[in-house]
Amino acid sequence: MAGDLPDYYFRVRENGALVFRVDTENPQRRIEMDQIAVVNIRNGEIKPHGDRTLSNEDVSVIRDWMQDRQVTLADREVDDIMRTVDHLNLTTQWAQSRASGEQLDTVTDALLLAMHDLRGVLVRRKAERLMQGEKST
Repeated sequence: MAGDLPDYYFRVRENGALVFRVDTENPQRRIEMDQIAVVNIRNGEIKPHGDRTLSNEDVSVIRDWMQDRQVTLADREVDDIMRTVDHLNLTTQWAQSRASGEQLDTVTDALLLAMHDLRGVLVRRKAERLMQGEKST
């Protein structure tokens, strides 16, 4: 099992990760994880942990992970929005077929405001894209 472990482990956190070097080559044959850096995905910053100096390999592995992580997060974001579309459809069906008057009273104002806000943003952003398309032609 120890031979199958990666050389680096990334403990994901909200804005990035803590980066550990994984060591299984020790006399006790234990898995040791030594923190080597802190990564911030949003600004691309890599901070060595403590007084460490990161090797070129360390930085390369971290940058590759950051790129892969950004792709994963972007894919998840789109998937979350598509799930929201599904959930809105399910909410519509619920409101039409199963919701009681009391339940509708509880959610209607919040839903209407959220949908009004979303619609305004989507219409404005679509108009901006259309205007940019006209300018580029």
